[in-house]
Amino acid sequence: MTLFIGLGNIGSQYENTRHNIGFKVIDRLIGDFEARDISKNSFYGNLHRNSNRLFLKPSTFMNLSGKSAQPVKNFFKVDIDNIIVIHDDIDLPFGAVRFKRGGGDGGHNGLKSLDCHIGKEYLRVRVGVGKPPHRSQVVSYVLQDFLDSEKRDLDILIEHVARASIMLEKEELNVVKSKYSLKSIEDLDG
Repeated sequence: MTLFIGLGNIGSQYENTRHNIGFKVIDRLIGDFEARDISKNSFYGNLHRNSNRLFLKPSTFMNLSGKSAQPVKNFFKVDIDNIIVIHDDIDLPFGAVRFKRGGGDGGHNGLKSLDCHIGKEYLRVRVGVGKPPHRSQVVSYVLQDFLDSEKRDLDILIEHVARASIMLEKEELNVVKSKYSLKSIEDLDG
């Protein structure tokens, strides 16, 4: 069983924000696999399943993502090696994609919550959303919608990340890194 977790915030006001790129990828995967809704109140999130894949969008808001991930992990007895978390990363330019297992939270409160509830050794799909000019603007920046120029490339980026996330189930991490890592959105155009 593989658990894919997309990080984001619930509510229409957050739907198209940078912080919700993880939700957008999960939505694509749910559609691609025609996964059925198996949500329960005790999961604190929107949970879909297709054969041996679970797709979770926590409804706890970003800072409490672990509160949703832990009961799903425990109920389905998912090993931490089979958890793939898709999240925004302000330390990467828009459209950059990186993969790693474990590590620090980089100040990302969603990751901080997951680390506390399920441990740190899950696979991470880091999706670059760019960085504000000043550190004090981080919160307002990640809660902004993507720029119009970025929205043009968003669908192709989401498709790329969804495909790469599924490959993490089948391929070694280093293979996925070499095939799917991007330095920026321009890497997809070529």
